[in-house]
Amino acid sequence: MNRDELHVKKYIETGRYGGKRSDPHKAAVVGVTVGDPIKDTAGPGLHVLIKLLSTITLVLAPLFI
Repeated sequence: MNRDELHVKKYIETGRYGGKRSDPHKAAVVGVTVGDPIKDTAGPGLHVLIKLLSTITLVLAPLFI
């Protein structure tokens, strides 16, 4: 779990926004449960794409300058 997601979940559990078993708490739990695997799988793929685009840009830049 992300540090910020844990903080939000714990913040709600202290009684803010209805506390445990409220709709915001359920949304925070779903966000942690669904968001974490997506972050873990999409992150490395986006890293490769960003590296590829930056390399192509650096190689082709002299043609345009």
